[in-house]
Amino acid sequence: MEGNPVEVETGEKLEKLQELRNLGIEPYNGHFGKTHTVLEIRNHEAVLIQSETRVRTAGRLMAIRRHGKALFADLQDYTGRIQIYVKRDVLGDDRFRVFRVIDVGDLLGVEGKVFRTHAGELTILVEDFVFLGKCLRPLPEKWHGLRDVEVRYRKRYLDLIMNPEVRSVFLLRSRLIREIRAFLDERGFIEVETPMMQVIPGGALARPFKTFHNALGMELYLRIAPELFLKRLVVGGFEKVYEINRNFRNEGISVRHNPEFTMLELYEAYGNYETMMRLCEELLSSVVLRVLGTYTITYQSMTIDFTPPWRRLFLPEAIREKTGVDILGDSLEIMQKKADALGMPWEASWDRGKFVNELLERFVQPELVHPTFVLDYPVEISPLAKAKKDDPRLAERFELFIGREEIGNAYSELNDPFEQRKRFEEQARKRQRGDLEAHSIDEDYLEALEYGMPPTGGLGIGIDRLVMLLTDAPSIREVILFPLLRPAGD
Repeated sequence: MEGNPVEVETGEKLEKLQELRNLGIEPYNGHFGKTHTVLEIRNHEAVLIQSETRVRTAGRLMAIRRHGKALFADLQDYTGRIQIYVKRDVLGDDRFRVFRVIDVGDLLGVEGKVFRTHAGELTILVEDFVFLGKCLRPLPEKWHGLRDVEVRYRKRYLDLIMNPEVRSVFLLRSRLIREIRAFLDERGFIEVETPMMQVIPGGALARPFKTFHNALGMELYLRIAPELFLKRLVVGGFEKVYEINRNFRNEGISVRHNPEFTMLELYEAYGNYETMMRLCEELLSSVVLRVLGTYTITYQSMTIDFTPPWRRLFLPEAIREKTGVDILGDSLEIMQKKADALGMPWEASWDRGKFVNELLERFVQPELVHPTFVLDYPVEISPLAKAKKDDPRLAERFELFIGREEIGNAYSELNDPFEQRKRFEEQARKRQRGDLEAHSIDEDYLEALEYGMPPTGGLGIGIDRLVMLLTDAPSIREVILFPLLRPAGD
């Protein structure tokens, strides 16, 4: 038989599909009740073997080894693989005949007793089975034969089938989020959901995605952050709230950025950024220990220690020490000249805030390996944060850096409606000058502040980047199940 090998194999599988039907086997059965996952069988093997318990489990056949009147196969579910042993003497001729047309990739439910072979392999002796799904395309023989990362991302289902390390990343991600929720729930935080579509995008300095609501005849924006809605809830009396959900930012794509990403954002009434530092340190150190069993991890060849307490670094001092730039005292012209001397490109449209962010990213951030709180950012790049009483040029704000990456952002929330209006108005002037990331004036939020918001601490943590750290992933796409890609062929 000639032709494309994949097409040939697919044709053969279609023929076997018909053979299954001819044998009276429904190739796409609707139900199979599992009693154990593969991992549960492995964890309880001694009891299962001693008690001769019949287990029922199901999964995908990943290898088949035929030996005349018997065969061995590897059955895989989301928790791992286990060997199954199929004997004609046990099933009978008619039932055993079905295995002549069963292929690697097919889905099977099996029932039987657990034992160890002479070679020591934990195995299920199949006493009954249900065919659950026919695989009509050949699986990759070895995943390293598909090196194109875009193929892996576009066909994540194949990535998950063939690569147990990828499955482990997303299982860890799930457990991490579960532990974060447990930590916050135990401390009286309430999990809430706030709008994904907003009339005015706010809560961060970023460009939004725009959409249109046909029934209402109005433009809406996918949220760039849930902040302003969560703080409305604090006004309403929810003193401890959090949300773990997606944000959307119409920005570039890189190994650190995906246009839709997952954030934890939380607020605690009667707190401030010091409260948030303590909470953040306790949250992340305890969650890392619970998930990994250690405070020490390796990320991209860096050894990182999450053991508290964590280092605190003051932003103006750190930038001055590394670059000689006084971000509070130097004029914009002086900052431009010093940037030239440092070999740092800049644009004529940059204000002080743009210079601060660039100086931080280029000269300070690369040295922040262990968890480090960088404190006290200029007010002009912190429009929602409360100014420091002893220096109103600075905001009570910190960012958390781990493994040279920004992981979190927090501040004492600005709850003065008059000052917040002034900040919004300055942001609006920046928008008029062409800064598409600047805030718009949100009158409804200002009205909520006028009812009185208690002093509040707020914290945001990037879940995707945190998972990158804990799984040693080089790209954010490795920790998002379906990262955004251009359409195939573009």
